[in-house]
Amino acid sequence: MITDTVRTRTISRARRRRSESLFDSVLGQYEKAARIYGLDPDVQEILARPMTEITVNFPVRLDSGQVEMFTGYRVQHNNVLGPFKGGLRFHPAVDLDEVRALAAWMTWKCAVAGIPFGGGKGGIRIDPGRYSPAELEKITRRFVYALGDNIGPEYDIPAPDVNTNAQIMAWFLDTYLTSVPPHLRNACTHVVTGKPLASGGSRGRDKATGQGVVNCIEFWAADNGLDLGSATCTVQGFGNVGSWSARLLSAFGTRLVAVEDVTGAITSDAGIDPEALTRHVSETGGVAGYPAAVAIDHEAFLRTRADIFIPAALEKQIDQTTAEWLSVALVAEGANGPTTPEGGEILERRGISVLPDILCNSGGVVVSYFEWLQNKSSEYWPLGEVDEKLRSTIAESYMSVSEAAARHETDWRTAAYIVALARLEGAYRNRGIFP
Repeated sequence: MITDTVRTRTISRARRRRSESLFDSVLGQYEKAARIYGLDPDVQEILARPMTEITVNFPVRLDSGQVEMFTGYRVQHNNVLGPFKGGLRFHPAVDLDEVRALAAWMTWKCAVAGIPFGGGKGGIRIDPGRYSPAELEKITRRFVYALGDNIGPEYDIPAPDVNTNAQIMAWFLDTYLTSVPPHLRNACTHVVTGKPLASGGSRGRDKATGQGVVNCIEFWAADNGLDLGSATCTVQGFGNVGSWSARLLSAFGTRLVAVEDVTGAITSDAGIDPEALTRHVSETGGVAGYPAAVAIDHEAFLRTRADIFIPAALEKQIDQTTAEWLSVALVAEGANGPTTPEGGEILERRGISVLPDILCNSGGVVVSYFEWLQNKSSEYWPLGEVDEKLRSTIAESYMSVSEAAARHETDWRTAAYIVALARLEGAYRNRGIFP
């Protein structure tokens, strides 16, 4: 067994590279949990970096006839628990550091959820709004081709993420299957999840991440005496996760009082109808201009008084400045990495509870696992069965993190990491290190 020298070497190397990068933030959270838990230094050395990092540059002929080069990434962090699993995002800010961080978070997320997947993530550096549907199809298909054997139904299984959806997953599936011998194609539909129902998708997958967020909020509210029927919430990001979280919470009677997305922020003391807002966003592309609310700026949005804040946009939204603005009892992280380490310390000091991302937004990967299982056995589960299984899985994860937080006397984010690290360490103890 490697001594504490390895632990020191790993941490020192990470600190020498320490900047404001997203992956550095992940390493900081990871090192804190590893220290409190007492993670085996050999395992700590393994988990401190991804197993594989893939960068592909590929050409696509656009509608104009012009050829444009695109850069795509796939990072495979760890697969000791099962095949790599993680979304694909299309966004101009995508880079290797971001994808590396997101892949590591997927490793922890799958381990916390107790599902047999490892962590992966990918994406293309692109502003999808600049391209026609036909061009997006070409870009998606060419990206799949460029990835080649780096993905596969028992090896690495992508899914939707920021600016990608069921249609893009269908193009991904169709392109991949052209590389498979015809007699094996129907046995490989689980190469990607988040597909349209007619192409092997699962019932409930569209709302799965938001459903998991709301399940976590429900459990927290019961533990902390919050009546969701009289509660208020704010949501940042009104895409798939944010809109479904708001819509599902409204069924409990929770009132949505402010929303922000890339187009602006709005508020209404009387409450915003999440169904009507969803229709408005579908028709106009954003929350700006919604007639039943008034526009506010970013700071006013974050200062809005509410019981629950659901950040469901991009990373690093709650930092050392904005954490001081929040006036809520609970932050339920629908996005990946919305809180910086400095922001997290401030939330803890101020007594604001946090349901961390690797617990709170795990509903998407859990139902992706259900879709993967259904494809493997050529089944379609009823929506009620999917929802019941998801709720049970989230409840078990929630209790595991709660118990770890109490046992180690630490915050919930660190506790979630500890749950994940314990399961990963157990797998390595059983399997050993080759050779």
